[in-house]
Amino acid sequence: MDSNWDKKRKALISRLSRVEGQLRGIQRMMEEEQDCEPVAQQLAAARRALDKAFFETMACAMEQELCNSSGKPAAEVENQIRHITGLLSKYS
Repeated sequence: MDSNWDKKRKALISRLSRVEGQLRGIQRMMEEEQDCEPVAQQLAAARRALDKAFFETMACAMEQELCNSSGKPAAEVENQIRHITGLLSKYS
């Protein structure tokens, strides 16, 4: 892969590491029987971070598909777009 993907991959790994820390903190909050509202706030923040990582990964998949589609017949490109759309529907 190119260096652009390497930078994106490193940023995603860093984001996932932060989410991992958030989840450990949430688990600790629950073990300490903290109030539900702050726990819910932290869960929502972790979910948003995971959503952002997911959409960045899907953008990468779309970029890869489109880069591989240059010079291909329109029907094949349409199939690639359907494939991406299916992935988005399946995982979001």
